[in-house]
Amino acid sequence: MKKTSTRLADGRELIYYDLRDDTVRGAPDRRPLERAVTTSEIRRDVLLGDAVVIASHRQGRTYHPPADECPLCPSRDGRPSEIPDSSYDVVVFENRFPALSGTSGRCEVVCFTSDHDASFADLSEDQVRLVLDVWTDRTAELSHLPSVKQVFCFENRGPEIGVTLGHPHGQIYAYPFTTPRTALMLRSLAAHKEATGGENLFDAVLERELADERIVLEGEHWVAFVPYAAHWPYEVHLYPRRRVPDLLALDEAARTEFPRVYLELLRRFDRIFDGQGGQDGRGGRGGFADDPPTPYIAAWHQAPFGSLEEFGGVTRDDFALHAEILTIRRTSGKLKFLAGSESGMSVFINDVPPERAAERLREVASS
Repeated sequence: MKKTSTRLADGRELIYYDLRDDTVRGAPDRRPLERAVTTSEIRRDVLLGDAVVIASHRQGRTYHPPADECPLCPSRDGRPSEIPDSSYDVVVFENRFPALSGTSGRCEVVCFTSDHDASFADLSEDQVRLVLDVWTDRTAELSHLPSVKQVFCFENRGPEIGVTLGHPHGQIYAYPFTTPRTALMLRSLAAHKEATGGENLFDAVLERELADERIVLEGEHWVAFVPYAAHWPYEVHLYPRRRVPDLLALDEAARTEFPRVYLELLRRFDRIFDGQGGQDGRGGRGGFADDPPTPYIAAWHQAPFGSLEEFGGVTRDDFALHAEILTIRRTSGKLKFLAGSESGMSVFINDVPPERAAERLREVASS
């Protein structure tokens, strides 16, 4: 992997990550951009104990542009974009409309491929390995920023999720605090450790899942399963068999196997609803002939950096790196909405039994 850092016209950092070591990157950003003005503010909810980011400047972000005006495609003659060069393997740049900025953290965009019409599942294994190395490199770099407590790599896919740019891309948020979801995990981890005399809760969960019927696929170094208490209709958790706190700690064997396992999972998500077209029997990609590809969120959970004293007796090494992949589609043509119970009381109601979801994800395995 070759890494080349440069600056966009408004001062934001942009980094090319190339598969070939002899690739030269030197195209300048000739757009007449002024420095972006951001207004991020983090407010604490004293009743719930969590954080809310107020970022009014994001109202003006780019919204569903036509394909020939996509800002994530390479620049072409007469059509400059966020990426000055005419091609790329993977590119990372500071978000022009960040939710977090300055002393409040950092937000980055990760473009997985220059092919506008592709998806992550269309990448080759070499390309996926490059993305994994990019996630790892960005986690390492961002962890050194004084304000950063936790690094979150994720992909939103599909307009149903809220994606406003159709180009295959993900994001990285570097938070100046431990996120509420991670804090809940750490408190459960600490309570279990104390109650059992030192047993690790992540290890116990993985052991239980390996003995149950919700396994989706297994590799030598990775295992994917639908969790016992899945919140979403189709939700898969992907764990390395050897517990590590973050992407930096993965060994070479796990990194080598990862592309095959991850691609298979994403491709199965695209096949979940094939042939599930309802009473009219229509199939096609996504179930109905006119259904778009399966919308999903793919989220990497990593241990926060620094001391975890506030969570009582746990360390970074107690945490288990894992990815969670979920779709908000519950059946062909129907989405799962977070209505009264979910939004008002945080009590999820899942319409698809986890055992059936796992069975379906095994049924759609590649031939």
